Amino acid sequence: MMTATRLVSSRAVGGRARAALRTHGRAAVVALSLAAAGLGARAAEAASPSGETAQALRVVLGLTVLAILPALLVSVTSFLRSIIVLSMLRHALGMQETPPNSALIGLALFLTLFTMSPVLQKINADAFQPFMAGKQSMEAAYANGSQPLREFMVRQTRESDLALMVELSKAPAPRTMADVSNVQLVPAFMLSEMRAAFQIGFVVFLPFLLIDLIVAAILMALGMMMMPPATISLPLKILMFVLIDGWGLLIKALVGSFH
Repeated sequence: MMTATRLVSSRAVGGRARAALRTHGRAAVVALSLAAAGLGARAAEAASPSGETAQALRVVLGLTVLAILPALLVSVTSFLRSIIVLSMLRHALGMQETPPNSALIGLALFLTLFTMSPVLQKINADAFQPFMAGKQSMEAAYANGSQPLREFMVRQTRESDLALMVELSKAPAPRTMADVSNVQLVPAFMLSEMRAAFQIGFVVFLPFLLIDLIVAAILMALGMMMMPPATISLPLKILMFVLIDGWGLLIKALVGSFH
C-alpha cells in the first residue's frame, strides 16, 4: 500500500515538473521569436500601406524566426557559457568524444533553463500569456518580452565589451542603457560570456594539468619514455573527478556564476 502511494506521489511530482518545463520552454521559444520578429514586423507595417501585405510579411517573418531559433538560443541566453565550460571539461579530462555532444548539449540546455528561469517567468507573465490571450499585439509583446532579456544581458555584460561594440559601430555614446541597441548589446554579451567561460575553464584545467605533469615526471624518472603519459593519467583524472564529485561542483559553480 505504501509502495503504491509513493508511486502515485512520484508520478504527480514528475507530472508537475514536466508541466513546469513545458511552460518555461514555450515561454522561451516565444520570447526568442518575439525578440527576432518584433522589430521586423514593425518595420514591415511602417513600410507597407496595406494591412494584408503586412500580415503576409508577419507570416514570412515568423517562419524565418523558427529557422534562426538555435542562433538566438546561443546569442541571448546563458547557453553559450554552459556549453563552452562543459566542452573544456571534456578536453581537460583528455576524452575527445566522452561525454558525447548530445549529452553535453542536453545538459547545457537544462542548465540554461535553470539559470534563465526568473527571466522566463517574467516573460511568460508580461508577454507570453497576454499575447496568447489576444490582449497584446506582437509589437507590445516584443517590447514587454525583450525587456527582461535585455536586463539579463546587461547584468552579464562587461562595460569594456559594450564600449568596444559601441566604438566599432561608430554610434554616438549612449547616455543610458535604453540608448544601447540590441545590435550592440548582443555581441557584447556574447564576448562577456566567452570570457567568463574561459575563466571557469582555466580553473577546471589546472588540477588535470597537474596530474599530467606528475605522471609525465614519474614516467621520465622511471625511464618509461615510450609510454604515453595519457595512458596512465586518464584513469587517474577520472578517479579524482569522481571522488571529489566533480560534476556537482562544476554545475554548482556554473549556475552560481550567473547570480
